[in-house]
Amino acid sequence: MTIATADLYDERGDELDSLSLQLLDLGGHVAFDGPVRTVRCHRDNALVKEVLATPGDGAVLVIDGGGSLESALVGDLIAASAVENGWAGIIVHGAIRDRAAMGSLPLGVKALGSNPRKSAKDGVGEIDVPVTIAGVVFAPGRHVWADEDGVVVER
Repeated sequence: MTIATADLYDERGDELDSLSLQLLDLGGHVAFDGPVRTVRCHRDNALVKEVLATPGDGAVLVIDGGGSLESALVGDLIAASAVENGWAGIIVHGAIRDRAAMGSLPLGVKALGSNPRKSAKDGVGEIDVPVTIAGVVFAPGRHVWADEDGVVVER
């Protein structure tokens, strides 16, 4: 990432939305950006695993897990797959697991927190649909930037 989110917001202002939700930085990269891809799922990470196993081409996967901390939607193996497939980062409105391993990967990861419990693997959810998190719409193809200050996305 070449520009800080604060500077980007100063330059572009009303062209961007800023996520007020406070997320933890859990990956090896704190700053990352790329085109948005999305998964909407609740306590089921089969679609997350499926998407991150495909070429990311520098994209950021935004996962709307409904804010649930009851089970993890991303673990170290899925995150390692994301790295192998060229994803820039993952933003999780929910929980991850394997924090120590995740922190050593060259991948941006922001999430609400962690839980060692695995999620279901039934494939329930939606891929590449607009998702709204804390009033901010993440639509596939829009650009998202994330760093220590937070997350901003094109409107």
